Amino acid sequence: MFYFIKTETFTQFLSIIMTSSSSPTMLSRFSPLLGIAIVIITSDLVISHEESGEWSCSNSNSDNRIQANFVPGVVTLDGHANDWDKIDGHEFSLLPALDPHEDDAYKGGTMTLKALHDGKDMYFLLEVDGEYVYNKGDSHKCPSVALMFQIGENASYHRMGGCEKAPDACSSKACRGHEVDIMHFSIGNAIPGRLYGGNPIDNRDGNGGDRFGHLVDVYSWNPHCRYLDGLGPAGNDSIAQNDWKGAWWHDSLNVHSDPWTVTVTGVMCVVGPKENTCGAALVVSEAGVVRGFVEEDSPYASADQKGKYYFEFSRPLRTMDRLQQDVQFAIGQSSKMAVAFWYPIGGKPWHGSAHYSINCDWVPLDITSLGTSAFTKTSSRSSWDAASAFSLLLSVLAFCLSAFIGYAVSRNKSIHFTPMDRL
Repeated sequence: MFYFIKTETFTQFLSIIMTSSSSPTMLSRFSPLLGIAIVIITSDLVISHEESGEWSCSNSNSDNRIQANFVPGVVTLDGHANDWDKIDGHEFSLLPALDPHEDDAYKGGTMTLKALHDGKDMYFLLEVDGEYVYNKGDSHKCPSVALMFQIGENASYHRMGGCEKAPDACSSKACRGHEVDIMHFSIGNAIPGRLYGGNPIDNRDGNGGDRFGHLVDVYSWNPHCRYLDGLGPAGNDSIAQNDWKGAWWHDSLNVHSDPWTVTVTGVMCVVGPKENTCGAALVVSEAGVVRGFVEEDSPYASADQKGKYYFEFSRPLRTMDRLQQDVQFAIGQSSKMAVAFWYPIGGKPWHGSAHYSINCDWVPLDITSLGTSAFTKTSSRSSWDAASAFSLLLSVLAFCLSAFIGYAVSRNKSIHFTPMDRL
């Protein structure tokens, strides 16, 4: 279960406070604002994290297991799903995280989750049915997703780790064993098809932030004790970083549809799906010019168009985390994960706890060994047929050659023996 409330503003503000803590003058300037922020955040937490009754998980799909097979060199991290076509996925209904009842399921459709690894990085694809909505600069009026993974052996899905400590008592010692790793992507400032997440500027500051697209790396002990990697009750550890990268897309988006004017070597020309007066100066695909969106193209498509959202992510199997803030994946082993989805129903901004989840408990994630490929099911028969045919051909050729040599030897019986001394 995930709880998020206005994380962009708060985490950026917290980052400023932490990085300014070494200066008493700067800290004194921020202390009144910090007090106000704590009051506001605390009041929001009390409201948004209040469950309607006793927690129950009667609809858990415990039989579902996500399988991440070894498939190298297939995925390009750009938000497009076409390179995942041969990868098997798992389809989930999306139920409210706080009260997982089927009657209140997400009306827009379902979510399909796919995963794979290439021996170095993990890759995830989320496909979610939903009409296109986008409000630049307001992530709460755009879809948002999060992945959560168990780190500590006692970390529960419910209450994001389940540590019973209050916000002023949370610490790595008091909540040891309740750590969960979270990746949260709010797309309000993210251009579709562009890459976000870990970047040199934020990683230089030693935390899991992303000031460009808000694809952040977070850890948590419970909903009230949630921090960017590297930040926490004790201050900024300055040795963490954002290890995630990702992109998003929607079916209604199209960067190839209309001709557009460019300048090539000082000459104006027009390029598009059916027209290219620029000659070979620009590479044009069958669908049009290979180009991407820029910020000025916002909102990138007309609102309310039907289709699917695609969220694509990657992260190294192992990270350099030394603070128990990142899950560590291992080939041949399993992890536990959860997925959350926020959507502005009826155009109304979503709030932190009003999200949907694929299950009301952890879902196992199996990371297969290098000897297993996702393409085995679809290609094993054709590969076997090709190998069998090739072996049969070699056998026939060898038999024919042996027969020819035997026949040639049997015909030539007039060979006379010549002693060596007569040569």
